[in-house]
Amino acid sequence: MKRNNLAVAVKMILAGTLATTLVACGGGGGSSSDGGSGDTTASASGTSVGPVSGFGSVYVNGTYFNTDDLGGSITSDDGLSLESELEKGMILQVKADWDDDRNEGRASRVEYDDTLRGALTAFTWDEVENTGSLTVAGQTVVLDGRTVIKSVDDLATVAGAPANYRVRVSAWRQGDGSFRASFVGIRPVADRFTGDDERETEVEGVIADLDRDTRTFTINGLQVDYQLAEFDDDLDGADDLRDGLVVEVEGYLSQGVLMAREIEGDDDGFDNDDDVEISGAIAGDYDANTHQFMLNGVTVQVANGTEFDDGLGEDQLTDGLFVKVEGEYRDGLLYAEEIEAQGGDAELEGMIDSVNLADDRMQVSGVTVAITINTLIEDDDDDDDDDARSRTRDLESLAPGQYVEIEGRQRSDDSGSYLEAFKIEREDDDGEDDDAEVEGRVDEITSDTLTIMGLTLNRGRVSFDGIQARTGDTDGTEVEIDYKAANGGYVITELEIEEDDDDTDE
Repeated sequence: MKRNNLAVAVKMILAGTLATTLVACGGGGGSSSDGGSGDTTASASGTSVGPVSGFGSVYVNGTYFNTDDLGGSITSDDGLSLESELEKGMILQVKADWDDDRNEGRASRVEYDDTLRGALTAFTWDEVENTGSLTVAGQTVVLDGRTVIKSVDDLATVAGAPANYRVRVSAWRQGDGSFRASFVGIRPVADRFTGDDERETEVEGVIADLDRDTRTFTINGLQVDYQLAEFDDDLDGADDLRDGLVVEVEGYLSQGVLMAREIEGDDDGFDNDDDVEISGAIAGDYDANTHQFMLNGVTVQVANGTEFDDGLGEDQLTDGLFVKVEGEYRDGLLYAEEIEAQGGDAELEGMIDSVNLADDRMQVSGVTVAITINTLIEDDDDDDDDDARSRTRDLESLAPGQYVEIEGRQRSDDSGSYLEAFKIEREDDDGEDDDAEVEGRVDEITSDTLTIMGLTLNRGRVSFDGIQARTGDTDGTEVEIDYKAANGGYVITELEIEEDDDDTDE
């Protein structure tokens, strides 16, 4: 799997050189040059679908997409029209030309659509575990540490009176019909989102129980009345509706029934022979007979030549696993060339010791943390000014002395073990400067020390009973450790062995 170099991308943004290094070309997956000076960089045309991780143009799936040609405009059916209205975590579809390494691209179209929108009926959030859920229009949405939540009030207040709020949600649909949120925007119920009017509620899902006589159907248990609905995109009219069809429905709720005002077919938007990269949570189980699975409503075809990264195999393609797929779209199937696991398996809370952006690294309470072009960087109190929406500002704001929470994946290479950051959140409430917490798998162990992600910890007063180090292809024991600085090193204050499972996305 290709590695994106963060420092190179940042330098190109600052130097303004990206626009001159990409050459638009025709034909998905192909390449061409201008036949002129011979010093231009070949590029491919295609589509990238995934959550935005930064601005100053947009970053999606580890690629910096220059949006200068769009003049700040985006495409959306949900009242958004400007790039400045987007938020980190929103799942975008970007049509673009990009370089062979997929580090940089030039966008010709940026599209965003809500997955769900409407009034809250339930909301929970556990600040310690960074997990929760919400219910909107009868649909269950799972929240986790990688969900970007933007709320006018603190989440405890929202949980205490969810009926006072409404949400817009960008999420992945899971195999059981629920959703896993990438972005959630929360505002008072009276403060409508742009373009709400009679389409204040939106639901995406699979049609069931279609009744042409009563002109109703259900989506994951929610009854939809389509008597007054208009049809858009791939649907010519009500005759095109059928059980099993994935649709987006906008309207308003009346006594628990969604009165549809617009129904759209959930078109993936890919062209035949499109070069595609797409990230999200697998929906449903992998079909070992057809070698297929569903990702964001797209059928992914695994072939003999498909390359797996991070120790993945076909038997690990399970419901809810977060992956990125690169491949070619043909005749309704995405033929996978590469599949990479992107589910987090490690966490860290602590103080930034040092930052080295030239090497895409920083030290946090003794742990080496790798920052990639795909790392989402958030504040407790992000505002909406232009500086706060700059990827360069995000990176430059990481400084020694800040307390951060990091979710990511435990990695190792020739230089040793480290944490690849998927999300970094700077915290206002730093707590005690020398308090830290790490969760991951043990690399090495002696009678008096334990090493995890390159951090060696003194045992202190805890027991190492039941803990095994990594050996060969066997992972070490998964542990959660509280520790603090002491005598020039670090000592464990609490240790808990985590219950092991086979879900690489937890």
